[in-house]
Amino acid sequence: MKIGERLQAIADMVPVGVTMADIGTDHAYLPIYLISHNVVARAIAGDIHQGPYLSAKNAVVAAQLEEFISVRRGNGLEVVRPGEAETVVIAGMGGLNIIDILRSRPEVTATLKRLIVQPMIAAAAVRMWLQTNGWQIISEQLIQEDGKLYQIIAAEPGESQPFEPILYEIGPLLWHSRHPLLLLHIEELIVHLRGVLAAMAGSAEAVHSAKYREFADKLKDLEDKRTCL
Repeated sequence: MKIGERLQAIADMVPVGVTMADIGTDHAYLPIYLISHNVVARAIAGDIHQGPYLSAKNAVVAAQLEEFISVRRGNGLEVVRPGEAETVVIAGMGGLNIIDILRSRPEVTATLKRLIVQPMIAAAAVRMWLQTNGWQIISEQLIQEDGKLYQIIAAEPGESQPFEPILYEIGPLLWHSRHPLLLLHIEELIVHLRGVLAAMAGSAEAVHSAKYREFADKLKDLEDKRTCL
């Protein structure tokens, strides 16, 4: 089974021999790949929506992996019992949604040994939540697929010092490793913030708001980081 670069990068962060849970599994491509390639011992494929749940169930049956992959319908980590999985993957969702999922089942989150997340937006909020809730970021990856840039973050339980504020946006390990796609990543963040500020510029109230100043400061910090590359 062949998977895309984004899922492959996520798969590469999954430890060998564990039981993993893929939350928002869609077609269960990741669990099927990991089991088929003898990376994990068992997998849980969870999705809240009926369509993706049925697609995942059918895919697992077609791959003849029902013995190793349990497909479950439910909201977030509701499909996982405490201690049942060592690694959880939550990919392809908004960052705030990922945080809500982790917050909603602290009894499950507390038993995890590794967390792998791929937020579509609000990656900075995810990094902040991890850093302030007893998780240490151990790996970060940037993947460009079909013209889009994806951030993937792996974390394990552990304390870490606060990052330089702008590195919550960029990614501390992406910055310190000078990832090959780092410049493109920072430029995308700059373009996004310029667009936000331009949209706010039409309102005098917005321009004089604390949020506008916050965005303007972030933009300056990003531009400063870009000059260092």
